[in-house]
Amino acid sequence: MTSRRGFLRIVGSSAVVLAASGTWFAMSREPKEALAPWALAGEGYADPRLFAFSYGILAPNPHNRQPWMVDLIGDKEAVLYCDPERLLPETDPFNRQITVGLGCFLELTRLAALERGFDMKMVTFPEGAPESHLDGRPIAHLSFEEGGQERDPLFKEVLSRRSNKEPYDTARPVSPQTLSQLLTEAGLTLQASGTVDTAEVEALRQLAWEAFLIEMNTPRTLQESIDLMRFGKAQINANPDGIDLGGPMLEAMARTGLLTEETMADPQSTAFKTGNDMNGKLIASAMGHVWLITPDNSRLNQLEAGANWLRLNLKATELGLAIHPLSQALQEYPEMTELYEAIHQRFGATDGKTVQMFGRIGYGKEVAPKPRWKLETRLI
Repeated sequence: MTSRRGFLRIVGSSAVVLAASGTWFAMSREPKEALAPWALAGEGYADPRLFAFSYGILAPNPHNRQPWMVDLIGDKEAVLYCDPERLLPETDPFNRQITVGLGCFLELTRLAALERGFDMKMVTFPEGAPESHLDGRPIAHLSFEEGGQERDPLFKEVLSRRSNKEPYDTARPVSPQTLSQLLTEAGLTLQASGTVDTAEVEALRQLAWEAFLIEMNTPRTLQESIDLMRFGKAQINANPDGIDLGGPMLEAMARTGLLTEETMADPQSTAFKTGNDMNGKLIASAMGHVWLITPDNSRLNQLEAGANWLRLNLKATELGLAIHPLSQALQEYPEMTELYEAIHQRFGATDGKTVQMFGRIGYGKEVAPKPRWKLETRLI
C-alpha cells in the first residue's frame, strides 16, 4: 500500500523582461501577497528542510518559472523534481536553462541548510540524467544531517540579492580589481571570465542587442514571454511567477489599453516599441560582462553552472554590483544559431565547451524584491 507523504510544491518567482521603475511600483502598487516570501524566509520552520527551501525559492531562475517540486520523505530526506508544466519549450527547447535554474535552487537551499547547522548531502540524477529533455526522473536526492561544514559568508547577501534589470550608471566604471574580486572570491568551481574593457564591452552590448531582437522578432519565442506576462498588482498576486510589468509608464499604458497581450505581440504597436526601447537601454548600460563556461553540456554541468551563477550573484551583491543575465544569445533554437556560435567562438568555448551563463554588470540603484510563491505543502 502506498503511504501518504508530504509533497512540497514550490513554484513561481519573478523577473522582468520589460524593466521599469521598481521602486515606484513597490511603493504604490505593491503586490504584498506575492512579496511575502522575501519577508517570511526562514520564519517559523521547525523542519530544517522547510527552513532551507523557504530560502531556496528566492534563487534566480530562467523566465521566472521556478520549476521545482520537492517530495518530502521521512524526517531528513527530500527529492527534487522539475515541474513539467513550467518549462520553456520555445526559448529553452532542451531544458538547459531550466536545469541551470534548478542548480541555483539547490545551491541556495544548501547555503540555507548550513546556516541552520545542517549539511545537505546531494545525489544528483539518482535514476540517471535525462539527455535531450527532462523527463520526470528526479533531479536530486537530498539528505539533511545536523553538524558538519561551517556557514557560508555569502549567505548574508541572500535577501539583498536581485537580478537587477534596471539601466546601470554609465558614469561609474567597474574597475578591473572589482571584476577580479567578483570572479576569484565567489568560491566558483567552473571557468568564470569577464571583461570591463571598453571596446569588448561595446562589442558584447551589440551582440546581446542583436540576440534580443531575434527573440522579439521570432513570433513563437516572443509569444512564450507574452504568455507569462503579469499586468499589475492583481495579476501578480494571483500568479506571482512570469514577467511582472510595473512602473508608472507601463501601469498607465495597461490602464489605457496600450499595453496588452495583443499589443505586445504587434511589432507596430507602441507597447512593442516601448519594450524594445527599454530593453535597449538596459543592454546599452552594461559596464562589464561576465560568463560561465562548462567543459561540456551535460546535465551535471548545467546544475553546477546554476550553483556557480548563484554564488556569483551573491558575491556581486556583497561588492555592491548589479548583475543581470542576458540569456538570449545562449538559447538553442534555429533562429539563434548564428549568434549562439558567435558567442561561443568569442569566448573560446570550442570542442564541446558550453557557455552556460552570460550577463551584464555595473552599478545600479537598489531594486525592490520580486514576487515569489510561498511554500505550499500538499499531501499526495
